[in-house]
Amino acid sequence: MSVPKAVFVLVHGGWHNRSAWNRITPILEASGFAALTLDLPGAGANAIAPTSLNRHPFDAGAFATERSPVADVTQEERTEAVVALVEEAASRADGRVILVGHSAGGMTISAVAERVPDLLLAVVYLAGFMVPNGMPLLAMLQHETMSSALAPQLFTGDPIAIGATRIHAGSTDEAYRSLLKASFYADVSENEFVHAASQLHCDESNAGALAPSQITPARFGTVRRHYIRCTQDRAVPLAGQDHMIATVDDAIGGKTVIHTLESSHSPFLSQPANLSKVLIDIGVRSLAELSAEVR
Repeated sequence: MSVPKAVFVLVHGGWHNRSAWNRITPILEASGFAALTLDLPGAGANAIAPTSLNRHPFDAGAFATERSPVADVTQEERTEAVVALVEEAASRADGRVILVGHSAGGMTISAVAERVPDLLLAVVYLAGFMVPNGMPLLAMLQHETMSSALAPQLFTGDPIAIGATRIHAGSTDEAYRSLLKASFYADVSENEFVHAASQLHCDESNAGALAPSQITPARFGTVRRHYIRCTQDRAVPLAGQDHMIATVDDAIGGKTVIHTLESSHSPFLSQPANLSKVLIDIGVRSLAELSAEVR
């Protein structure tokens, strides 16, 4: 088996799963890279829906109050799952691993970069939550630069009581579905939106939203970092993206390399070729920088 130039480890965002990357991985692989994906603990194949989701007739009250079956999933579990995949990737490409996280997946890739910086060639945030040390995702979501975010309007029930941030991706309410599309998939066709929504699970454990970021200059700060801004994003607004970049750069030192896509929150669906080109360029650049360092 030939050794890839490097391995991309792709981490999905909240309510999504590994299928989010299905259009990206073949393009990366055609360019000589390898790509590994996973369903995070509590997500995708590992998600467990509340029983009220499938009750007929649907009881909105029960759905808004039922305790989440994934309430006990921790950020540490998610970090460990991705560390294991990074270790597998490193064994396949002599340690050349590029870790990518979309949206809430940014919290996990930050934790992984802090844990195993020596295994990473670069870390890449795709409209991701790159938050400074000590801050949880929820605090960033409540920051003034995130005030135009639409996604919080999708949340159902009391997150503290149910132990999760819950959405209803299968809702037949037209207003709710329009909000879901505007939040995550504004530049995706209607047919593609219907398919994408069918892939979403409803519960994100509160652990991911409440666990504070733990990144330090001595570890996280040693990894090359890139941020792919999505200018039309209504889930993680551009002002919030830029605030996170500036805040982390100020706290950690060094400079995040910035890339920009004129897209909504999900360019892996709406602009797979453009997103893949950015990722491939990051891969090529990172390998060149590594080569220059070892000369």
